[in-house]
Amino acid sequence: MSTLTESPAWQALVSHKQAIHPLDLRAEFRSDPGRVERFSIEAAGIFLDYSKNLITNETLKGLLALATQQQLEVWRQRMFEGEVINTTEQRAVLHTALRNRSDQPVYYAGQDVMPDIRAVLARMKSFCHAVHSHEWRGYTGQPIDTIVSIGIGGSYLGPKMAHSALKPFTVPGIGTYFVSNVDADDLQDVLQNCNPETTLFVIASKTFTTQETMLNADAAKAWFLASSCDQKHLAKHFVAVSANREGAVAYGIDNACVFEFWDWVGGRYSLWSAIGLPLALSIGMSHFEQLLEGAYAMDQHFMNTPLADNMPVILALLGVWYHNFCGASSHVVLPYNQHLQFLPEYLQQQDMESNGKSIDRDGHTVDYTTGPVIWGSLGSNAQHAYYQLIHQGTQLIPSDLILAIPSESEHSEQQVALAANFIAQSEALMRGKNIDEVRREMEPDIDEALVPHKVFAGNRPSNTLLLDTLNPKTLGALIALYEHKVFVQGVIWNINSFDQWGVELGKQLGKTILKTLTDTSNSHHSHDSSTKALILRLMNKK
Repeated sequence: MSTLTESPAWQALVSHKQAIHPLDLRAEFRSDPGRVERFSIEAAGIFLDYSKNLITNETLKGLLALATQQQLEVWRQRMFEGEVINTTEQRAVLHTALRNRSDQPVYYAGQDVMPDIRAVLARMKSFCHAVHSHEWRGYTGQPIDTIVSIGIGGSYLGPKMAHSALKPFTVPGIGTYFVSNVDADDLQDVLQNCNPETTLFVIASKTFTTQETMLNADAAKAWFLASSCDQKHLAKHFVAVSANREGAVAYGIDNACVFEFWDWVGGRYSLWSAIGLPLALSIGMSHFEQLLEGAYAMDQHFMNTPLADNMPVILALLGVWYHNFCGASSHVVLPYNQHLQFLPEYLQQQDMESNGKSIDRDGHTVDYTTGPVIWGSLGSNAQHAYYQLIHQGTQLIPSDLILAIPSESEHSEQQVALAANFIAQSEALMRGKNIDEVRREMEPDIDEALVPHKVFAGNRPSNTLLLDTLNPKTLGALIALYEHKVFVQGVIWNINSFDQWGVELGKQLGKTILKTLTDTSNSHHSHDSSTKALILRLMNKK
């Protein structure tokens, strides 16, 4: 056993789980009228009701003891103060500095990083104003009306998710597209909607060497030059977001059109940096700054609120409870707002790339599970798809149900029905339907053969998150909430949440196989028989 699983706090939770199993949530609500008040938190425009979880007061005490034992408050302080907590890459983790809205300095390696951050934000603001005011025009003098962001991973998912979430805030006359798939169809489908005279490409790559991104950038450049016929016109239509200014300039992008970020910004935490430029161009810099303000508000809550009343901490500890002590291997995210359709996909990367680790910070193989599978989709659609599995399946699947409260002007019949379904599902997951209730519903013609099929076990845990509204501030707070949740769980599991070595092997082998596919004289004898057969089959189809 490891130090963690042998620790007093861990062993106490193992014993506690045995003592309270099975827990009847209906009975808990009947015996405790104050349960929802005690198990709910409000912060930064978000209300969290976590009363429908398989927990008691003692459960929370035990989980908080585990957090304290794992020195969560120390690690939290270390992150915010710019210490090198990403030890495998020898980097600080300072995405929170990108949205620091105070006048306080943030130090890394003895230097205040805030002047550089503010300088890039100022450049983004100036550039957005130039595009929106039509001071910045294409090579034929036409104003820019289309933004195409080319990236992959964090440089793609974050801006794409936020752009969808904030569609009501988009600048009139600007269309925005996001391209990531190296499959040529992805880019071609976008370019069909573009005019080279009025399109601005944002190439987002930290290293400016990412294979998928650069292949798409090359294809976009070729498409553009086929119309403009002159390299000098690239300066008006291609900008770069990268930590590699020299590489971007060598590619042909004007030095003044390179927006920098830093090696202490991880890809999946980079939305707040210049990686957010396509989003700022789409919604306007003032709204982008409001996104930062919302995230900063959640940062302040996370940093300064006692653990027992701390929203990211509570969400994280509940996840640990189910994953490590209740046997849940996955967690489903169910937004009930159409504009949040890409949130589950974004959180998949955020969580699984961060905590999908089997080696702890000390280089030892863990003997406990980390990194649950994160999945989900729009809740209203899911009700007619996989909710069946969540309600009556054999697996315990904790869920997050998310809804932004509609404004008075949005209180249409559809919105009311959406809200009713949202609330009903959280209640149904908790209470279920027992055999007596099924029989009463079927009276007077009870079909005993059908009765067991209509029973719902209930006791399916869920968190209910209500946003005051869906705007840049609340979206920023929501994203930061999940970022900090992931960080807390990484601390509990003693793993580094900020590297991603697991993505490297496939990239390395991909480069080797690419050489074989493009050069028939290249030997591929070192591959296994299956890989050889696949290569040969593809080569014979060319």
